[in-house]
Amino acid sequence: MAVRYNAGEIITAMVTPFNENKEVDYESLEKLVNHLINTGSDAILVAGTTGECPTLTHEEEWDVLKFVIKTANKRVKVVMGTGSNCTETAVMTAAKAEELGADAILTVVPYYNKPSQRGMIAHFSAVAEATKLPIILYNIPGRTGVNMQPATIAELAKKYSNIVAVKQSNGDLDLISEMKNLCPNDFIIYSGDDSLTLPMLALGAHGVISVASHVVGTEMKQMIKLFKNGENAAALGKHQKLYPIFKKLFMYPSPAPVKDMLSKMGIIKNVLRLPLVNMNEEEKAEFYAVADKYLK
Repeated sequence: MAVRYNAGEIITAMVTPFNENKEVDYESLEKLVNHLINTGSDAILVAGTTGECPTLTHEEEWDVLKFVIKTANKRVKVVMGTGSNCTETAVMTAAKAEELGADAILTVVPYYNKPSQRGMIAHFSAVAEATKLPIILYNIPGRTGVNMQPATIAELAKKYSNIVAVKQSNGDLDLISEMKNLCPNDFIIYSGDDSLTLPMLALGAHGVISVASHVVGTEMKQMIKLFKNGENAAALGKHQKLYPIFKKLFMYPSPAPVKDMLSKMGIIKNVLRLPLVNMNEEEKAEFYAVADKYLK
């Protein structure tokens, strides 16, 4: 089926590596980009929540974007996180992402100020009119405090051809069915939760915007391929094997667990910016009781 824009089945919401001085670590970033490309990522999302975007300055975000575009060298798509709870800022960052060469943007429902559905339509309309880039909407009521309804998503998708997809991080799977019924056929849905990737694929989702793909990307790619080839039992088997790490990666505030794993894999340093903190020894023991077997 033709889609408006295809960024691939696995978009990795990439962590931002820092050095011991908590500056962006570009040597590690280069290793990370190549690791993701080599383990199944079709696209890389820069400066999303997993990338600790609330702690990055705009200048840091732009520099990371430019570096990732250069390092990826068109091997994968590069998506920029441009969301804000200030519409003027979201418009500015969308335009800047286009200027710097991003392939697409991800823009979140405004958080904390909890707009109405009409407010969301006005907000995303302003963003869509400010850029020609493909736009992935991001609905995550657990962080924003408000849910973007399927009818709102459908209205935006019908009004703007550059609104191409939604990242749906809401455990209510009935909403996926509602979206599939209401949205244009060429509009696609991404799971925003690793553990719901397979269930959402069964309801018509296209793929996942993932954290777990940092460490089990190859296996996730296999699971999606098996499902799309009609090998449902084999896909379910893959899901069952991956399910423990899908859940454990979020047992503490993300990206602390995945950064710890990437550090053990020798790809990045295990450094976060406040207010996020590293897992303590007790937390690590509980985490690695499950995660150890997934380390490469």
